[in-house]
Amino acid sequence: MQGEDADQQRLSGGLTPVAPDEDDAEEWSEEDPPRFSTFVLPGLLFALTVFTVLWAGAYQTNTNPLVGPWNFLVDDPGSLWKGIPFAATLLGILVTHELGHYVFSRLHGVPTSLPLFVPGLPHFVGTFGAIIRMRAPLTDRRALFDIGVAGPIAGFVVAVVALVIGLRLSTVVPIQGSYGMHLGEPLLLQFASWVVIGPLSPTADVILHPVGFAAWFGLFITSLNLLPIGQLDGGHVAYALLGERQRSVAVALVPILMVFGWLGWKGWFLWVGLAGLMGLAHPPVRNPGRELGATRVLIGWIALLIFAVTFSWEPFILR
Repeated sequence: MQGEDADQQRLSGGLTPVAPDEDDAEEWSEEDPPRFSTFVLPGLLFALTVFTVLWAGAYQTNTNPLVGPWNFLVDDPGSLWKGIPFAATLLGILVTHELGHYVFSRLHGVPTSLPLFVPGLPHFVGTFGAIIRMRAPLTDRRALFDIGVAGPIAGFVVAVVALVIGLRLSTVVPIQGSYGMHLGEPLLLQFASWVVIGPLSPTADVILHPVGFAAWFGLFITSLNLLPIGQLDGGHVAYALLGERQRSVAVALVPILMVFGWLGWKGWFLWVGLAGLMGLAHPPVRNPGRELGATRVLIGWIALLIFAVTFSWEPFILR
């Protein structure tokens, strides 16, 4: 993505787009990517992801435990439209998240691909999220911070709105047993449930509407992305704020996640393994000395608060 007159235009909100030095621009100049990878591939992946997420949302309405996701759609293709509430909510959160990255990449003049969505199996949510590819190095800490933090905050706002709507549509039922999968309750979910539904008795439980479940999953994805590891969004933000100290924070986090995995959700072991493959430390930027300024530091604290209220050390509880 190319920013228009990025070195001369000043945008509202005090954000000054950063243009690469001439040497950097020459070093990292490349031919325009093929049209297929620029437009066709993102479009195809998004269309396939819409289908798999619709399928996952529709399967959540299945009340027959003997019918698997494959037979479910084959036997009743028209049931696919039952997945619209879930799919529209989850994709709205994910698209807004990725657009946050995309827009701020353009504002900083960083050539970036359209979001590449990753379709998944319809057993759960039908997608593994999305990524964007930057085709040039980030020039300084401000660009790194803005691009990194924009996605989680944008997606979080949509997820909160969806959570309120989803809780209003959800059903309170008596607890009938402790078997099956239960969802973890981050602080934000507990507070929103108390405000929207009211205090629950110890014998009551909430069956989340598909919109509410999609919002819950959006909060879960937000918390994972804000982990201060490597090139996750949280790693970008932590490196922009802390510099080389980001690595120390990431290293200290690993044994904590291992304990969480030992005591609860085993998926933390997978995340620790992925963190080891990606690298705990964030790669340096080209101009690390540029100050962030008070406003960005404040937004960094807001991002930390968002992480705190969306994080659940045991997001999936099997009983």
